[in-house]
Amino acid sequence: MMSGFCRISGRPAALFAQEPTRFAGAMGHAESSQLCALMDETLRRKIPIVGLLHSSGAKIQEGVQSLAGYAEIFKRNVDLSGVVPQISVVMGTCAGGAVYSPALTDFVIMVRDKGEMFITGPDVIRETTGEITDRKSLGGAETHAINSGVAHLVTSDEPRASRLVKMLLEYLPSSCEGFAPTVETHDASDRRNPDLDMLSKQDRRKAYDVRQAVSSVADRETFLEIQPDYAANVVIGFARVAGHSVGFVANNPLQLAGALDSNASIKAARFVRFCDSFNIPIITLVDVPGYWPGADQERGGIIRNGAKLLYAYAESEVPRITVVLRKAYGGAYCVMGSKQCGASANFAWPTAEIAVMGPQGAVEILHRRELDASNNPQKVKEVLVEEYLKSFANPDLALKEGYIDKVIDPSRTRAEVIAALESALTGFVPRFKHRNIPL
Repeated sequence: MMSGFCRISGRPAALFAQEPTRFAGAMGHAESSQLCALMDETLRRKIPIVGLLHSSGAKIQEGVQSLAGYAEIFKRNVDLSGVVPQISVVMGTCAGGAVYSPALTDFVIMVRDKGEMFITGPDVIRETTGEITDRKSLGGAETHAINSGVAHLVTSDEPRASRLVKMLLEYLPSSCEGFAPTVETHDASDRRNPDLDMLSKQDRRKAYDVRQAVSSVADRETFLEIQPDYAANVVIGFARVAGHSVGFVANNPLQLAGALDSNASIKAARFVRFCDSFNIPIITLVDVPGYWPGADQERGGIIRNGAKLLYAYAESEVPRITVVLRKAYGGAYCVMGSKQCGASANFAWPTAEIAVMGPQGAVEILHRRELDASNNPQKVKEVLVEEYLKSFANPDLALKEGYIDKVIDPSRTRAEVIAALESALTGFVPRFKHRNIPL
């Protein structure tokens, strides 16, 4: 194993690389001691650490000594968590204990067709359970990017992985005690986007890609999406707004109508907690009809997992700017960066719908007798839905009660967000807040 200190994009960082040509990169006492020493010094210097990983796990011939070495590494991963950014690049096969350390880090980048991660390989699985599988479907990059959510980013080769590390670090501070670098931007803060006006006026039931709204608010060509293929009903990622590094969380109506499910809640919660750990303001774009219904979701712990996102937002101290684009119904309204959970500023488009529940369900409950007695219940329901939207779901009610700060022109969303962000950053002091547990 090689380890040391370097500069990445001109900023100091720690770096280590496992050597797969020696014992398949297996870790024993010597290797773990070397890595622990690097991690201790990383904590002292308060700089990011990047690992290039390719390891078969613990050295079998060293027995419990190699296991103890891994435990010491894991303890240091936790000690570094929330203090300095930790990035893992999986460049080859990682098995057994070798997968737990990257799982404890903040971001995992995997190289397609080379990077693999699994606790036990296909042969052991076949012997113990009789299940037939192969390495790629068990622990390949696509599996962890789409199904398990272990991989945050996937790239085609090692040089691109290196560029991705540099790009990611540009959005991050060196430690919890500072801010990410602010860069000069020539993108006007008052840039209007007529596309957002069009989006706000289209059929409320029509799906759209929320990345369009993200790109309209962010500085041009700065959005770096994280976990793009996992739990696609919520979009997360880093961007710049007026040169500041920010984190975006946005419901995406293209998937599950933008509703929250267990995976989306966990994905967004860990990202929110990471941003809070490292003083990165959070911009939330809300278009959520509620939580995704179903027995599988209930049995799978949607209550527990949904609460993780609620906890993450309520716990956060960084500036948080929330914009309700269209729907914000039920408990999902509370969860998605609501003012009552501590957001710095909350805005809504004129066509936003904020209410206890969607109009269809509300009308069926409130007007059940009237619908049952009607000769044309569908027509009556359509009229009642429109009345509900005008009377109960419009943003003026939320504005009157102080639950949102302003109803804004959609085309001016960027300008309003920037003004609120600049105000919220005034006097904000970075500090250690909490570790970033892998939820």
